[in-house]
Order: sequence, then C-alpha cells, then structure tokens
Amino acid sequence: MIHTSDWHLGRSFHQVGLLGAQAAYLDHLVEVCRRERVDAVLVSGDVYDRAMPAPDTVALLSEGVERIIDTGARVVLSSGNHDSAIRLGFAAGLLERAGLHIRTGLAAVGRPVLLDDVAIYPLPYLEPALAADPLAATERTHAGVLRAAMDRVRADRSGAGLARVVMAHAFVTGGVGSDSERDISSGGVAAVPPEVFAGVDYVALGHLHGRQQVADAVRYSGSPVAMSFSEATHVKGSWLVELGPRGLGAVEHVAAPVERPLAVLRGDLETLLTDPRHTAAESAWCHVTLTDPVRPAGAMDRVRRRFPHALALEFAPQGAPVHVRSYAARVAQRADLDVCCDFLGHVRGGRTATDDERALLAEALESSRVARAVGDDEGVALVPAAEGAA
Repeated sequence: MIHTSDWHLGRSFHQVGLLGAQAAYLDHLVEVCRRERVDAVLVSGDVYDRAMPAPDTVALLSEGVERIIDTGARVVLSSGNHDSAIRLGFAAGLLERAGLHIRTGLAAVGRPVLLDDVAIYPLPYLEPALAADPLAATERTHAGVLRAAMDRVRADRSGAGLARVVMAHAFVTGGVGSDSERDISSGGVAAVPPEVFAGVDYVALGHLHGRQQVADAVRYSGSPVAMSFSEATHVKGSWLVELGPRGLGAVEHVAAPVERPLAVLRGDLETLLTDPRHTAAESAWCHVTLTDPVRPAGAMDRVRRRFPHALALEFAPQGAPVHVRSYAARVAQRADLDVCCDFLGHVRGGRTATDDERALLAEALESSRVARAVGDDEGVALVPAAEGAA
C-alpha cells in the first residue's frame, strides 16, 4: 500500500497556486501504483485545504482517484481538520462499491476496510469537544478521543487474524511540526502518545507536513508538496508499505516530483547577487533576508533580477539599532492565550491575569475555535450514521 496524507488540494504558497504541483504529484502517484502493483492508497486526512474547495480542486481529486482505481488499487480517504466531513463524505456508501472508501464520521469508527490479508481502520480527525461524548471518551482531549476510537478498533472481530492498519490525523508525541500546519488545540491538549496505537501493525498518520517515524510502525508521510519555507529541507513523497499475514514487511520512501525547490537565503544584497554558491537558487522559490545596515532601494526588484522566483523579502540589518517592534511582530510567535492575558494585564495597568481568569480565557478561546470549525464544517466528524453503510 501507499501511505500519503495532507494533499491540501487548492492550497496557495505565498499567493502562488499549487494546483499544478499537486496535479503532478497525482500523476506520479498513478505511475507508482501501476509500477509497484499497489493494492491500496491511503490518504490520512486534509485531502482538501478548505471546507468548501473550488470546482477545479474537486475536479482534480475526482480525476486523480479515478485514475488510481483504474490501476487496480483501492483508495481509502479519511477526513482531516481542514476537510468538511459532510462534503468529503458525500455518497461514501455508494462509492465504496467502486473501490473508493471514504470515512469521515463517527459511525464508521472501528469498522475496517478489508483488503485481502489486511484490515484498514480509517479514523477521521476527531475534535475532542464534539467527539468525546459520542465515543464515551474518559478525557476531552485528542489522546482521550483516540483512545476511545482505538477501543472500537480493538473490539472489532471482522479483522481478527489479519494485519491491522490504523489511519489517524493528529499530533503524535515525538513528531516535529512546520509553519504550514494549523494548530488543532488550545491549552496544550493536542499531543497524543504513540502508545495509544499499540497492538496494530502500522499506523498511517497525517497532520504534520514532514515525513517522520515516531515509533517502530508509527509514521507520518508528510505533505507531498511544500507549503512553507520551513519545509525547505524536507524530502517530499509517500511511504510504500508492504503488509501481509505476518504483519509489517518492508517500508520504503518514494520521493515525489518537485515542481520548484525552495531556498532560504540570507546576507547583504551585493553578496547575494554575485556569490556563485547561490546559483541553484536561481530556479527556486526564494525567501530572502537582507542584512545590509541600510535598506537598499528597490531591493525586491534587484533580488528578482537574479532570483526571479523570490516570494518573500525580509530585512535584518547587521549593526543597526534595534527598533521597537510593531505590535503584530511582538505577538506573531505567541500563543493566543498569552496574547489575551497580556492584553488584560495591559488594560489593567500591569495587574496580570489570575489562574481563574487564565482558565476562563482558555475556555473562551477553545469554544471560539470549536464554534468556527462547526460553522465552517471543518474537521467535524459527526455525519449521519448511514455513512459508509454496506
């Protein structure tokens, strides 16, 4: 099988559309399926970048899935925190008969997709505030709802004697994030220990955009296309996983095509424009930080004469006096809760938030985040029980 995730179809990168690069990845995926005689392609959430994808984005997914199934592979999709569970899960029961298995709702948690000697358990993104009670979770956290979901997986008897694979979309402890992932929690309740998935042969994770292994059989495939300059060192692709009656076999990384590489450059303008070490960056998307003591006139135009695909330009003058940063710059890297508490202290003349006030603000922020997700129908795995019915 192929383990992939976080396609984020329809995403932009610094106002540059990524649909062409995403289409190239799907072309590559079809070829890998054909060449390796792949039995199943697993997409562990964030298929789309937004709850209401544009028509050309939907068309790309439709065409891509059809071509993959034409190779003889079956496709298993689970929803992520960017997906609309209802929209992505439309007609799931009907599509299952054609080899496309879509799982976006709580009703199907614990019901496997059976493929020869393997049982695949797709778990949609589970928002704790909404999924904890229906799953009878003991904790209203990401770890709590996934433990409850895994209880259903372990209780399932239809996959007994088969190799077991779990698909999940979550932040698992030990994973390393990047700038392009959306925070899925407030108050530090997102982390899920890898031990939650104990007892299965392979865990195909989504959410983090860099490929990584967090336990023996617990892996992130990462996104197939870079979506931030923090991913400049990533090698994008998918995991090709061999499974059978004896469990997990070989796992091999298959690199994805790169439409345009990323480069992060730093230095004074004259050096950047003349240094031969930066030749490779001339064809890359570039993030440039200029260290000139005085900001050069027409800096971006001059940068783009050598690096025509420069997308971001920053200034960090060496030896210049440190100016007071703007409010936006000061809070850019701070958690929402800390910003709210700082503001409260500011308007009260330095009297900082008490523990009770901090807890109340945390509750308000979490309620706001969940309400937005419900309003946008993003990452809400509460579709009708008929979803995915046989």
